[in-house]
Amino acid sequence: MNFILNKKLLLGGLVGLFLLLISLPLMAQRNSAPEESGKNVSREVTIDTSDRLQTIEGWGVSLCWWAHMCGKWEESKIDSLVDWLVSPDGLNYNIFRYNIGGGDDPQNRNCDLHHMARGKGIRAEMPGFKHYPTDTAYDWQADSAQIKIMLKIRERRPDAIFEAFSNSAPWYMTVSGCVGGHKDKNKDNLRPDCYEAFADYLIDVCKHFKDAYGLEFRTLEPFNEPLTDYWYQNGSQEGCHFDTSSQIAFIKVLYPKLKASGLNTVISASDETCLPHSLTALKAYSEAGIMPMIGQWNTHTYYGSNEEKAALRDSILSLNTNLSTLNSKLILWQSETGDGGRGIKGNLKMLQRLFDDMRYLQPAAWLDWQYYGEHDTQWCHVTGDFKSQTMHRHSNYYVRQHVTKHIKKGYTILNVDDRQTLAAISPNGSEIVIVALNNSRDTVTITYHLPTSKRTITLKPWSVETFNVIPLYR
Repeated sequence: MNFILNKKLLLGGLVGLFLLLISLPLMAQRNSAPEESGKNVSREVTIDTSDRLQTIEGWGVSLCWWAHMCGKWEESKIDSLVDWLVSPDGLNYNIFRYNIGGGDDPQNRNCDLHHMARGKGIRAEMPGFKHYPTDTAYDWQADSAQIKIMLKIRERRPDAIFEAFSNSAPWYMTVSGCVGGHKDKNKDNLRPDCYEAFADYLIDVCKHFKDAYGLEFRTLEPFNEPLTDYWYQNGSQEGCHFDTSSQIAFIKVLYPKLKASGLNTVISASDETCLPHSLTALKAYSEAGIMPMIGQWNTHTYYGSNEEKAALRDSILSLNTNLSTLNSKLILWQSETGDGGRGIKGNLKMLQRLFDDMRYLQPAAWLDWQYYGEHDTQWCHVTGDFKSQTMHRHSNYYVRQHVTKHIKKGYTILNVDDRQTLAAISPNGSEIVIVALNNSRDTVTITYHLPTSKRTITLKPWSVETFNVIPLYR
């Protein structure tokens, strides 16, 4: 499986003895379902600290749509919710995607009232900053709840990275007159004669955040899963199909405007829903010669094989070799993913995807789609009720915490030949974090061989354990 393990970075090993193995507190260390009957299996895994992959710039989540709802809560509850999200003792997230709403026609002339409630719920009804094409001024109070959450995050995490992204242009720029999508879900919904206006809209929003709050988005993503057939008139959320040719045409309009705006923000693209679509878009962009206009490549990993993840990674590495002459490097993010399931098994299934993404795709950042949701223990980490302002952390929170709390920003992923192990080393080599996963009914014993020592652990069925190793230097 050599195609999987191409290295981004190869550095010298550690010198010294591994003296101390620290098990983490129980709540953050192990979450498991009742044991099921299975067999006892064992394996040995070697961890070479000189065999290094990507360096992590963080973990994160979209603010869409939970922040739009929770930002209306009592102040103390908002503070607790944000603390659980960003605190180093919580999920330790530091990357956040702000959704620039398009906003439906207030008079619902081309769509049903509350049509999104039939799918994603009222929470998906995002306000736009201009309600009619004749508006001369922006309504900057339209999205005050999501903005409030974002500013709370920045207050608690000054190192936070923010991206702005769009699901749809405002209704009056669309073919259907509805932000849910085109009547034909396989057709573009942004009118070609509105490319300029939509580019101006996105840039004006980004400039407002810098001018009003001193918050500059690092990246601006104009698309969301554009090649899919998910988006349709009267649909369940804002969405807009773009063929690759349309994506390319719009970026050619957006790029010079963004460059002239005075912002340091760069374009990210194309946030396809899956690896096959991401590979298709990347090929089209490359052939069109617009990759120098793109500062970051975003992909979702809702589906796609590990071979396709490796292929996308290798394509980005190849592009970076060519782009190096332009003094530019393309950053790769896994910018959105999630999955259904049941209980701890569903949570661990999602953790396996995270492991595979980090190992095969090798993104610099990995982001969840949702943080808070109603009556949900799979897509979200915190659940409760929007109206009654209740919240509690469930198993998915603690499962995700195994990785995000302990493999911190600046740590480098180690190349480990074991799909159920994720390991990373700190920037100065003072700590190695190992996360071991058992998503089977078997009882699994793993012996980890480190440069000068070894550690054996036993994992119950459907469980995860995290520990760290402290090296002592000569």
